[in-house]
Amino acid sequence: MYAIIVYDVRADRTHKPRKLLRRYLTHAQNSVFEGEISAGDLKTLRAKLQSMLHADESAIVYAADAEQYLDRSVVGDDPREDHKFI
Repeated sequence: MYAIIVYDVRADRTHKPRKLLRRYLTHAQNSVFEGEISAGDLKTLRAKLQSMLHADESAIVYAADAEQYLDRSVVGDDPREDHKFI
């Protein structure tokens, strides 16, 4: 399955969801992560996000059965291209 997760938390707390999400997905932009993830890992990730969010904070999860079902286009530099070269 392919997921895109965006979050909105207080500026002094952005490191918490970023650290968690980096374990599962690729960091695409400031508060945006995307990538392939198993259904079980996505369920776990949602639960962990829910437990760390404070009042007035949120995360939005977009999920599709596979990336092929998304029409993904990037204007400018694609952050995923950085992961192809080590």
